[in-house]
Amino acid sequence: MSGKKGRDKEGCFPLESIDFKNALEQFQNLVEKMIIQKTKESSGLYTKDDDEIDYEKFFKTTRTLFGSAVKDQYIQAFFRKIISNPNERPEWLEIFGCFSRESVGMPSPSKESMVLLVSEKQQITHSVVKRKDVIKGIVKVPLLHLTVTASQKGLITVFSKKMKVLTTINIEDTTWITGCDFLPNLKYVVAVTESTIILWDYKSKESEGNGFVIKPMKNCLLCVSTVTMADNLARDTILMGDDKGYVYLLTITSDDFIMKQSKAGKVSQFKVMDAESFDMPKRKLHDDWVGKVKYFPALKRFGSCSTDSINSFVLDDIKRLEDHLPVKEFSVPKGVNAFTYCGKAKVIVTGGNDRILRLWNPVVNFSPTGKLFGHKHGIVEIVTNEKDQHVISLSCAKVFRVWDIQTLSPLQVFYEAHGTPEEMNAFPMVFDNDHGLLFTGSDVIDIYPLANVTQGSKELPQTHERSLNVLLYNRAFHQILSICTESILKVWDLETGSQIYQIEDAHGLNTEVTCAAIERNGVYLATGACDGTVKIWEFESGQEIKALPLTQDSDDEHRVLKIVYLKADEGQHAVIVLEQRGKIKIIQGDSAQTDLYVTWVLPEIVPFPQRNPVVYLSLRPAPLETQDFFPEIRLLCNTSSMKNDKETFLSSVDIRCFDVLQLEGGRLIATGSANGEINLWDFESASVTCLRKTTEDNEVSGVNAILFLVRSVSSSRKRSSVSSAHSVRSDASAIAEHKESSSDLHEKNAESEEINTEISDEINTEIKTEETTSCKDTQNPEVNEQLLKARAGLSPLLASAHESSCIRLWSIQGNLMKELLPFAGRPSGPLTALCTDTFTKILLTGSKEGYIFRWNMASFLEDSRNIKNAIKEELCWRAHAAEVVDLFIEEEKNVVVTASVDGSVRLWHARTGYYFGFFGQARKFDLTDSSRLILPSDVSDFSAIIKEERKHTEKKKIVYPLILDRDKLKSLTGSPSDLEKDGDEEAVHNFKFFRALAPEKLKPMETFEFASKEAGAVFGFLPIYELETPIEVSMPNSLHRIRAEKSSHKGQGKGSRVH
Repeated sequence: MSGKKGRDKEGCFPLESIDFKNALEQFQNLVEKMIIQKTKESSGLYTKDDDEIDYEKFFKTTRTLFGSAVKDQYIQAFFRKIISNPNERPEWLEIFGCFSRESVGMPSPSKESMVLLVSEKQQITHSVVKRKDVIKGIVKVPLLHLTVTASQKGLITVFSKKMKVLTTINIEDTTWITGCDFLPNLKYVVAVTESTIILWDYKSKESEGNGFVIKPMKNCLLCVSTVTMADNLARDTILMGDDKGYVYLLTITSDDFIMKQSKAGKVSQFKVMDAESFDMPKRKLHDDWVGKVKYFPALKRFGSCSTDSINSFVLDDIKRLEDHLPVKEFSVPKGVNAFTYCGKAKVIVTGGNDRILRLWNPVVNFSPTGKLFGHKHGIVEIVTNEKDQHVISLSCAKVFRVWDIQTLSPLQVFYEAHGTPEEMNAFPMVFDNDHGLLFTGSDVIDIYPLANVTQGSKELPQTHERSLNVLLYNRAFHQILSICTESILKVWDLETGSQIYQIEDAHGLNTEVTCAAIERNGVYLATGACDGTVKIWEFESGQEIKALPLTQDSDDEHRVLKIVYLKADEGQHAVIVLEQRGKIKIIQGDSAQTDLYVTWVLPEIVPFPQRNPVVYLSLRPAPLETQDFFPEIRLLCNTSSMKNDKETFLSSVDIRCFDVLQLEGGRLIATGSANGEINLWDFESASVTCLRKTTEDNEVSGVNAILFLVRSVSSSRKRSSVSSAHSVRSDASAIAEHKESSSDLHEKNAESEEINTEISDEINTEIKTEETTSCKDTQNPEVNEQLLKARAGLSPLLASAHESSCIRLWSIQGNLMKELLPFAGRPSGPLTALCTDTFTKILLTGSKEGYIFRWNMASFLEDSRNIKNAIKEELCWRAHAAEVVDLFIEEEKNVVVTASVDGSVRLWHARTGYYFGFFGQARKFDLTDSSRLILPSDVSDFSAIIKEERKHTEKKKIVYPLILDRDKLKSLTGSPSDLEKDGDEEAVHNFKFFRALAPEKLKPMETFEFASKEAGAVFGFLPIYELETPIEVSMPNSLHRIRAEKSSHKGQGKGSRVH
């Protein structure tokens, strides 16, 4: 590695002023010779000789003149630009990678490409063809967001922007349709058949008359195209080709619909217009059928093609169809079946039965500027991806090929299984440049989206050449910092992806930079290295301002694993670092000192009794001349008496990660170890608590990342005000009081240790917390109760990511509150990174397999004790093929940035997981375009949006219909009724029928839906059967009335007999 750097530095020496002028003059002469040579080649006047300049000679000469000051990709891009368009001479600065803003069309040195995503193909099968029918034409209307299709048997359909059918018409009275287009000014669909021209008003109702038909045409029309000119809003011009080699020019105005109607009246749904009444210039341009005709507004030229080998392709002004002056003809062996024009590259592309794609300069028809080989069968259709300068060609064997015009290289090949060989001779295809979609037609419409990949399996997105160690975001400057294992530090602009500056060998030659942190205001940057050194930098300029000197005993144990910037006074710098051996230090420096120095060290090993995973501390104020962040610590436990205790265990020194919480009224440090233990140092309660899940295997429970979750700014302020209301004393006195209270606590804890042996860890931890609080201020129990509520209900949480693919949420009292498993449909592997948004509503995790998981925890953090407030997993996608090192979310831009050991930093849409690109690519990011489905080349999995699950035991009422119980009806019919005596048989029958209705006995009356609260667990949909009281069926109102009248009559009768 060092040898390579040495060679680069030797070759990159600056040229002297005189030498550079001479070299530049020679280079410009070389470019002039190349342009003359290319111009002669285009005109067919060039003869090869020994002075011919090819790429090898150009590269060798440029390298000799400028040395390694110019990069290979810039030499390649410069050469390609000259040969593709010698008329536009590039500036000499471009050979050094300096491009002016005007060179937008510069070929990109990036090896990144857009290809069609076959696996995500959509199909439109309804309302497009009849039985045994095929689509003959597809037209995109960008201004109206319409798509028009026409089938061979006369079915014309207009689709909306979302490919929903707006209207359709079945043309029954004509022969086969051969082509279609759209008239933008008159808003009509035009279609040609073998003998007629159809003009359909797609907005009119059938009763009003749908359009017009122009007939008869003497020859068979084969193709049609609209001439797009905005000079007259009430007129449209169309071009048509026939089977005799003629090209027609027809102009239609709105007045023609009234003035030129035929006396023959109406044919079916169309009004007839006589073809003889139109002035229709035509000219024979080919000796065979006219296969296609198009108009190119950028060139103000029309083109037509034929299988004729002499007059294969014609490109000229439409005036040539009237004045019969000579036209520009292109001759191709076996003719031309299809052609297209790329405006950015300024080339015409033709293809035919000889299976070769030819690239032409529009003004030079002697010889093509390039050829593309690869098709094994005749080419039938060609379209252009204008934005990416790609050509998509289709052969009669149903094989699609995607080509890069600039590099003349193939990008993609895929096969389409629809249609028959006979249908493929006229296979319609159109590319939607606005949305990046390819439309093809056979008996269905196929829609292919674009995807972003890199060419070749080994050419992956790359930000650094080596694995990444650091990814940070400076919110103040909206810039990203990335550092690789080769100790190259790069700063990028988030919105564009442009590199701002880079620093090599930041901590010295062959010294790996392992971690970094940015000060909260974004002004300063701290970096740590493998030799234990720490440096402070000015972020904006990249200038080093302070450093921790290298110690004599520096070895791998001093390797800095993580560094966190602490809140310090103005003019001071303070960072807390974690070393390889598990030691945590505070390193400080101020403006009066040139070097940084260590001011505080946390104990490395803490012995915990198994029965009580809480150890209390003796705290004393740190000298103010050193640091005032954390107090000096002494463990209140007799380690010698614990040596013979079999249940005593020592916390692991193999600490992988840590996090610091520094708030008003609360100072916490959490460390995570390889064996799954988490030590929580609480300097308010003067204790250290060991958090671990005792039922888990230590080998798979290692902690890879740890993070404090502070609910929101308002929650933090509320908690701060509560604690500060009863704590107005100074920091020194508070820390002194910690010492007294912690000593008392230790004595009380020793006395009550035997009593609490059978109490669970969770309850024990809560009791210890209450004891701690009560002993700190026994004179004010009301305030202590408020403080306890504040700490239990509003205190932050601690999130830990584990080797076992789970996330655990802990309270600062040491209770396990939640355990989350990622989406079971994706093999996440060990989780390696954690981050949240600024409001702590979203939790993002990265895994060793390269997956990203997004969780919504807003409702849970509002009230974590409410079981209805669940943490919901919203999104899962694969960002890398290798381990995710770090990630962050930027809410304002709505993006997520990820870094991996594969050496790339990638940008994603935060809500959909769509890929925007990688830092280091040539093109700038387009964050506004989130609709294009894009993937990096090493990823094949698409993002999975995880639907919201139901509540855990949500009772679901199910109402079942009543059924007739025939046994009950039979028993009712057999028994006499009082109503029968009144003679109302219908009422009696209805009464008995309704009494016989009852719910089905075997159906469950209610069910419970059990949904997985932690994805990965398996639950079923289990009905629960309950024995319920019989349902009392109410009597109809008519029967109530009859019974009431009968009972009143009976009462009156009894009364009369008594008297």
